[in-house]
Amino acid sequence: MIRIENISKQLSHRILFIEASAALNRGEKIGLVGPNGAGKTSLFRMIIGHELPDEGQVSVDKGVSIGYFSQDVGEMSGRSAVAEVMDGAGPVSEVAAELRELEAAMVDPDRMDEMDAIIERYGEVQARYEELDGYALDGRAREVLAGLSFSEAMMDGDVGALSGGWKMRVALARILLMRPDVMLLDEPSNHLDLESLIWLEQFLKGYEGALLMTSHDREFMNRIVNKIIEIDAGQLNSYSGDYVFYEGQRALNEKHQQSQFERQQAMLAKEIKFIERFKARASHASQVQSRVKKLEKIDRVEPPKRRQVVAFEFQPAPRSGEDVVSVKNISKRYGDKVIYDGFDFMVRRRERWCIMGINGAGKSTLLKLVAGDSKPDEGTVSIGASVKMGYFAQHAMDVLDGEMTIFEMLETTFPRAGQAPLRALAGCFGFSGDDIDKRVRVLSGGEKARLVMAIMLFDPPNLLVLDEPTNHLDLDTKEMLIKALSQYEGTMLFVSHDRHFLAALSNRVLEITPEGVFQYGGGYTEYVERTGHEAPGLRS
Repeated sequence: MIRIENISKQLSHRILFIEASAALNRGEKIGLVGPNGAGKTSLFRMIIGHELPDEGQVSVDKGVSIGYFSQDVGEMSGRSAVAEVMDGAGPVSEVAAELRELEAAMVDPDRMDEMDAIIERYGEVQARYEELDGYALDGRAREVLAGLSFSEAMMDGDVGALSGGWKMRVALARILLMRPDVMLLDEPSNHLDLESLIWLEQFLKGYEGALLMTSHDREFMNRIVNKIIEIDAGQLNSYSGDYVFYEGQRALNEKHQQSQFERQQAMLAKEIKFIERFKARASHASQVQSRVKKLEKIDRVEPPKRRQVVAFEFQPAPRSGEDVVSVKNISKRYGDKVIYDGFDFMVRRRERWCIMGINGAGKSTLLKLVAGDSKPDEGTVSIGASVKMGYFAQHAMDVLDGEMTIFEMLETTFPRAGQAPLRALAGCFGFSGDDIDKRVRVLSGGEKARLVMAIMLFDPPNLLVLDEPTNHLDLDTKEMLIKALSQYEGTMLFVSHDRHFLAALSNRVLEITPEGVFQYGGGYTEYVERTGHEAPGLRS
């Protein structure tokens, strides 16, 4: 369906692709992987024709429809979320738009003299709408939006009133409703809560077209894809299988290549030693010459190109008292909505609580109450003795100084640390080379979040309160963070929609449901086994 043939592409000073080739065939569900900046988005843009390769070509079979979801959703306002989603469904959306215009005209007193013509045209358009199955389309659009956690009020309200994250869900819903022959999804799992993520997972499993997607959520990708295309050093390497198979196969390939490289290096060293030893002896001249020619003809084995993932040893957190957080008989309301009513909760040293609940259940509210960002209407929240808290939330980025560079920000915060540890810290969180000289004001939201996380963990507190800490982290950085936090000896209270992160780091679960709040000993994996579902909004 789509063929990428010997493409080369340079973006500014970076070489993205060098004579790279790959294919997307009917029915394949492919995960596109590679480090940040490797060229994943550029590849999507070349497939849809928004960018051209410098050399080679990208060809799409005639008549193949493509739906592309990117993080840049553009402006949306003036229509309902349902209308915006239906607008992406092809000809039927144009008919629906005319139907709405005619309905408005029929109740417009200034157009009474045109009423006969309007009613006649309305009948024609309505018949065409029925022919295109338009009324079923409205239901299907609502079904997709409901799967992405929209309430009825949000579906029918002005899309312009929604936050950027919810607008991204609208843009994603347009592609899902369209059901093209090929879907290109660039980070569709960003900004989704766990319930929406699991719904999308099921939707994509049942989708019969071809799929090419990126995701920083390894569990999400692993459950959907049956092939991996890896961007590595300008090449496109294909692996048949899911993400776990790819990881294993890549490690095996690297090990095999390393063995070949070492064997060849040993052989070369032996030959070079012989040449050096006997090159001055006339009696060995023909042998020396023969070996020199042999070395010139040998195809050299390159060592494996290992991705540079910086490991970082975080300092140990100071010890706190045994009782870290005490929540007693709290009540919290927003208008008429009751979030908590007489709620009690205790967090003890070295417990790692993941907070679970559907959208609006009160997960972030609980973290804000613990962090002191919000006050309960009734009851008390107390922090225990010798507790040093670190709170990560999206608004934490507001404390960054926009005029400083990344490195200046780190150096100002930790003046005694020295350059090498701070550069290593920056590298851990994806800021390598010249990146550390970027001014904070030009950083994306994700880059700012990573910088805040780096600052918080360099001198770690003994209580970490984390609200979606893995948003905007790529797979390698997320893995580094999981490894670092698994060695962390403090206490954690966190919200995350990343199941790998939840399973690796939690040892307690607090589930907030309309029926009440439930506490589970054991981490996320045990929670799934005991409840039979992966998120509170779902039932198996």
